[in-house]
Amino acid sequence: MNLPKVYEPNQYESDIYALWEKSEAFVPKNRGGKDNFSMVFPPPNANGNLHLGHGLTNAIYDVSIRYHRMKGDNTLFLPGADHAGFETQVVYEKKLAKEGKSRFDFSREELYSQVYDFVDQNKHNFENQLRRMGASCDWTRYVFTLDEKIITRAYATFKQLWEDGLIYRGERLVNFCTFHGTAFADIEVEYKEEDSSLWHIRYPLVDGSGEVVVATTRPETMLADTGVAVHPDDER
Repeated sequence: MNLPKVYEPNQYESDIYALWEKSEAFVPKNRGGKDNFSMVFPPPNANGNLHLGHGLTNAIYDVSIRYHRMKGDNTLFLPGADHAGFETQVVYEKKLAKEGKSRFDFSREELYSQVYDFVDQNKHNFENQLRRMGASCDWTRYVFTLDEKIITRAYATFKQLWEDGLIYRGERLVNFCTFHGTAFADIEVEYKEEDSSLWHIRYPLVDGSGEVVVATTRPETMLADTGVAVHPDDER
């Protein structure tokens, strides 16, 4: 019998995983164990393929899941996908740009439909990628952030927070992108260091007895200044 010199995972692993799923090996069952154990796989953004970080996370989580399953605990590894909102729109707009198109070429409904199809395709791709990595997830409980039950729960939670007085609308300084026409969260902003000048601005005193010099790298803010605070013990 001639055995291959090199192991070819493609010849075996997909069949093995299919057997696991068919036998419901990853579906939590009452195995008589006294403990329950569950973990949620941080849902990847459905705007591309998985990266090395997802693979590392899966390995760490899956080791814990399989350990508790071997102990006989009622174990659940819950998979899911995040539509990723605006981040996915940016990725899709880059795709349109390569095709010589823009989001302004489509109505809001058309653009939403296209982005949704794009997301749907991507999430199926990384579902298969997780399977190829051997993730012992219960795929019968797969959750997508645009599932009707998730949207309904999000609306209900927001409404409850509003009724409890924990949410309010106010005016705040935000990161705003003039190109995309939308606000960005702090975590989405990348800061770039630049060499700039340190400006010394004289603020004359009302009684004409002197002036206060303020050093700043942002001289444009002086137009909105309403006062200057000085420490009484400052020798300057």
